Amino acid sequence: MEPEVILGLLEKLNQDIRTTSYLLHPPLLDESGLAAALPWFVRGLSERGGIDIRLDISEKLGRLPHDMELVIFRLIQECLTNIHRHSGSKTALIRIVRDEERVRIEVADQGKGIPRERIAEIQARGNGLGIRGMRERVRQFNGEMKIESNGSGTTISAIFALGRDVLAERRNQATA
Repeated sequence: MEPEVILGLLEKLNQDIRTTSYLLHPPLLDESGLAAALPWFVRGLSERGGIDIRLDISEKLGRLPHDMELVIFRLIQECLTNIHRHSGSKTALIRIVRDEERVRIEVADQGKGIPRERIAEIQARGNGLGIRGMRERVRQFNGEMKIESNGSGTTISAIFALGRDVLAERRNQATA
């Protein structure tokens, strides 16, 4: 193989590694929070993947504890990856709503859906590496995750409770 071809491949590989690292933990998430990092991520994925993604974030979202923001970001990443790889949907909707007691995330597509047998298998045995990972992330915060699907799409929703410790951390962040 020609040296310039090898150098080109190495440069491409290096760029791919940097992009992947950046997407796994974008600095914008730490600096400005979920409400700033998600539009950036969604815009990039829409451009790269050809999916029209609508993002609806509650004005009340504010900052959440760092670990919770990272878990929610990764949950949404996994949902959108699954939509891109498996659903055949050209659209997705992400909705994040917050009230005093909880944060609710919903990611929906209009794809082919997940067969009932597959959902039952996932629910019973936790099969599906991506979905299993999402469930574990949600459980870290004593949250709940639900999958609803039919022939015209899939919706994954998760609820994270905002306990006293989360609310106290939010107050501390506001005064810092």
